[in-house]
Amino acid sequence: MVILKKIVRAIDMLSKYSGLSARWLAWLLVLVGAYDTIARHFFNAPTIWAYETMTMAGGALYALGWSYVYLQDSHIRVDLLYRFLSDRKKALMDIISSLIFFFPLMIVLVWVSTKWAIRAWRINEIMISTYWYPPAGPFRTAVALGALLLLLQGIARFIRDLYYVIRGEPFD
Repeated sequence: MVILKKIVRAIDMLSKYSGLSARWLAWLLVLVGAYDTIARHFFNAPTIWAYETMTMAGGALYALGWSYVYLQDSHIRVDLLYRFLSDRKKALMDIISSLIFFFPLMIVLVWVSTKWAIRAWRINEIMISTYWYPPAGPFRTAVALGALLLLLQGIARFIRDLYYVIRGEPFD
């Protein structure tokens, strides 16, 4: 049980650091957006790279923040019934929902996004939304990493919920 608790805590730390690191991408979004706005409207010199940079930074911000949001239990939940349940029944509902919805979806997402990232690196794929043509590999890797971290955080939550349903006491 001690090893399992260490693994769950390590997953939590990965999610925490992923979210705390990803927040710096928000600064990149603001700076690039401000630069492009000033260049475009005040100097009539639009950039070809700002749109693509902001798209990739925003996507990476979301993807690398998924596990942190799940760790903090800040995700959106349709809780018409959930809020009226006891803590133990909430944990049971989370277990059932994870088995039916979360894990199948996340396994497919990790698999597809990893194949997507590997292919981007292998063929030196470029983004074609603008004439800047940046490499697609880093962005696709960030999405695959975010999906993997979310899956790991889901496993950690599943372990906590299962422990709570069986023992009736918190895992930590």
